[in-house]
Amino acid sequence: MRNGLEVIDAHCHIYPEKIVTRAVAGTDHFYGTVAACVGTAADLLKQSDEAGVDRCVVQSVATTPKQVASINRFIAQSVEQSGGRFIGLGTLHPDSEDQAADVKDLIALGLKGVKLHPDIQDFKVDDPRCQRIYELCAENGLPLLMHTGDKRYDNSNPDRLLPMLRKYRDVTFVGAHFGGWSLWETAWEQLAGEPNLYVDCSSSFYMISTDVATELIKAYGAERVLFGTDFPMWKPNTELDTFWRIPLTDDERRIILSENAKKVFGFK
Repeated sequence: MRNGLEVIDAHCHIYPEKIVTRAVAGTDHFYGTVAACVGTAADLLKQSDEAGVDRCVVQSVATTPKQVASINRFIAQSVEQSGGRFIGLGTLHPDSEDQAADVKDLIALGLKGVKLHPDIQDFKVDDPRCQRIYELCAENGLPLLMHTGDKRYDNSNPDRLLPMLRKYRDVTFVGAHFGGWSLWETAWEQLAGEPNLYVDCSSSFYMISTDVATELIKAYGAERVLFGTDFPMWKPNTELDTFWRIPLTDDERRIILSENAKKVFGFK
């Protein structure tokens, strides 16, 4: 609990101990950042306890199809070992030979949705290979958390995402980083109001002002925003401190900090 409110961090990456240093270094190199945390499940629980985060939505991303099964097993195992603190999302890869089987497996593992990262996985969100994933998400009622936006690339920017939102209305999309990392205002101008789109606030506060964050939340509506940190890139405590400086009502904070994540990912 934080200031009397339940807190769910809806965007956390965790890695096995044997690869965590390499995995986090790769992300640091990609974004030109230095991670604030270690990146293991144990570290996430420790950081969450210090920050007052009650539960976390955890995930990892497969950079090749052969990683899908092992990553999904790792996430499911981490959920099982968390004492009810973790909710898991599975990974998929557009080059998998049998995406339907991958989806069947992640559902059997108890995972609550899918995470994709078009830049790191190297595909465009409107690529036909990726659209098969959307079809499977629609068929199986799986929400999809997707990295969105990057001014350096054109894989998941709003002009590519918007047609997919409209084509796959039965899929609930969560656009990470307010729907467009490094393209925040462009994203809300194009995407706000789409009925099957939520966004999270992860990896945004370090680059935008409180005024811009307020504007983005108002544009999308508090009922469409999830709190997320992008752990291990940022400390949950620091991200929550920043979030609390945004002028919101207690009801808006409650909705963003917990209720939207419960609604999107289907847990109580």
